[in-house]
Amino acid sequence: MISIREVAKLAGVSPATVSRVMNGTAKVDEEKRQRVLRVIHETGFTPNEVARSLYKKSSKIIGFLTPDIENPFFNQLTKAIEAEAYRRGYRLTLCNSNDDLEKEKENIQMLERMNADGVILITNNEKIQSEIERCRMPVVVLDRLLGQGEGFSYIQSDHYQGGRVATKHLIDCGCRKIVNIHGPQKYSSARERYRGYQDVCDELGITQYCVESQYNFKEGMKAAQNILDHYPDVDGIIACNDMVAISVYKVFSKAGIQIPSQVQLIGFDDIELSSLVTPELTTVAQPISDMGKKAIDLIISSIEGHPQKGEFTFPVRLIQRETTFYKR
Repeated sequence: MISIREVAKLAGVSPATVSRVMNGTAKVDEEKRQRVLRVIHETGFTPNEVARSLYKKSSKIIGFLTPDIENPFFNQLTKAIEAEAYRRGYRLTLCNSNDDLEKEKENIQMLERMNADGVILITNNEKIQSEIERCRMPVVVLDRLLGQGEGFSYIQSDHYQGGRVATKHLIDCGCRKIVNIHGPQKYSSARERYRGYQDVCDELGITQYCVESQYNFKEGMKAAQNILDHYPDVDGIIACNDMVAISVYKVFSKAGIQIPSQVQLIGFDDIELSSLVTPELTTVAQPISDMGKKAIDLIISSIEGHPQKGEFTFPVRLIQRETTFYKR
C-alpha cells in the first residue's frame, strides 16, 4: 500500500499539503491540488482510517446499542438512524446487547477505544447509567428513561398519551371489557402506556383488566392464551406492541374468535408488518424516522460544540386499520 509520504513525493508537495487536499482543511494552490488528485487517482491511494481517527480524535463513527436486534421496532429505528448518519457523513456501528448489562458496558468501552464520535442506546438496564455518565462521548438514550442522569439526552415518544389514545379508541368503538397487555413495568415506556390506560378507565368508570408480556411474539402468544383462560368475555385488547398484537390475533383465530367482529385489537409502534398482515392492524404509531433523525442531530450538535441536553418527547398518533371498527 502506498503511503501519504509517497503520494506527496510523486506530486512534488509536502505530506501536509496532501492531507489538506484530502480533508479540505485549508486552501491549496489549484495546480498543486490537481497534481495531488492525479497521483491519488493513478495510485489508488486510500488513507489509513485508523491513523486518521487517532490524529483527528474522530472516526466519523456513531455507535448504536440495542437490547434486541430481533425486535422489528428496533430494526426500523436502526434503519432511520443509519440513513441520517450516512447523510451527515457518518457511519453507524450496531451493537446488540441481548439485554446483558456487562455486554453493554463492553460495547461502550469498545466504541471509546475506536474513537467513536458518539453513542445512541436503547437499554433495559438502569445500572448502565454510571457507565454512560463517565463516558467521554456524547450519549443519547432512546425510548427509555434512566432517572435524572446528566451529560446525555433522552428521546422518546409520548407513551402516556399513547396509552390514553388506544384506550379511548376502543371505548369509542363500543368496547367495555378491555384487557391491557402491558410490557414489563420496570421499563418507563411500559409504565407510562399502562398509566394512560388506567387513567382513562378511572375517568370513565370502566373496570381495568391486565396481563403482562415481554415484547416478542412467543411471549405474546402466552399472554393471549392467558386472556382466553381468565377473561373469555373480553371485547377489546390493547397490546404492548404490534408483535404481541399479531400474536393475539393468531391465538384468538385458532380459538375460533373473530377479530374485529368479536374482539377488537390495537397494537403499538406501527412497524411495517402491521400494515402487511391480514387484517391490517390498528395501532398507535411512534414517529420512528423523526426519532432516529433527532438522535443523530443531537450527537452531531454535541460534536460541534452545541450540546442539547434534556428530554425530547415526540407525539404519537392513532392509525385505524382493520382490527377495530365503530359499532352502530
